[in-house]
Amino acid sequence: MAMEHTTTIKAGGSEKDYWKDLWLNRQLLWILSKRDISVRYKQTLLGVAWSVLRPLATMIVMVFVFSYLAKIKSDPGVPYPLMVLSGLTIWTFFANTFTQISNSILINSNLVSKVYFPRLLMPLSSIAVGFVDFLITFGIFIVLTLFFKHPISWQIVFLPCFILLTFITSMGFGLFFAVLNVRFRDIGQLIPFLVQVGMYACPVAYSSTLAKGTWFEKYYNLNPLVGIIDGFRWCLLGDKAYFNPQSLYSTAIISLVILILSLVYFRRKENTFVDHI
Repeated sequence: MAMEHTTTIKAGGSEKDYWKDLWLNRQLLWILSKRDISVRYKQTLLGVAWSVLRPLATMIVMVFVFSYLAKIKSDPGVPYPLMVLSGLTIWTFFANTFTQISNSILINSNLVSKVYFPRLLMPLSSIAVGFVDFLITFGIFIVLTLFFKHPISWQIVFLPCFILLTFITSMGFGLFFAVLNVRFRDIGQLIPFLVQVGMYACPVAYSSTLAKGTWFEKYYNLNPLVGIIDGFRWCLLGDKAYFNPQSLYSTAIISLVILILSLVYFRRKENTFVDHI
């Protein structure tokens, strides 16, 4: 006989009940994740091919502009296209996940206003789209390493740590903007701008060695994406890629603090979503 579960909605429900409901509704998380992935490529001419063309086209443009026109050098012994694509791979994961989470409540507004479930499921399901794109771009990177005959380093065993840090960072920022996006629709216009500017503020198309020894280096390292991108690049390209392990301290601390504060903020505003949608 199938197990039945009854959810009782009452004022002042405890945090314990909320996290329990989150686990009990895990099947809904899977359904929402599959829907978000299918919707992304539904009724598109090229379908999943867009996830291949976008990073390749972006890499080609960056290599031409930063390497051939601006004469920016990569780390010694690292092919410039590989340096760019490695940074672009993890940045795209962050940017796509952050964008999807920020818009998740509005995208699911019909569900929010009609049925009860832990609203945190919507941001969590949005991660699936960014992770699928990440896997595709990562596959392109592996193919290019074979083309450039650049072996993957043993440090790749640490790769899951930087993927987890990226998830924590995108979730922290995304939850905060998801709440603001419900109340202030201007945020929807701000998010693409932040992603566009952020790509150039982070070491995607250049090496962090450019900031090494400068007066602003300590402020530069406060950007949590700096440690993530440099560390991710180090995992794939080895010791030839510049990586300052000390930048991970600020990355881990800032990312965790932002995630905790965003979770608290999200939970406090969760019951007001239906009033503003």
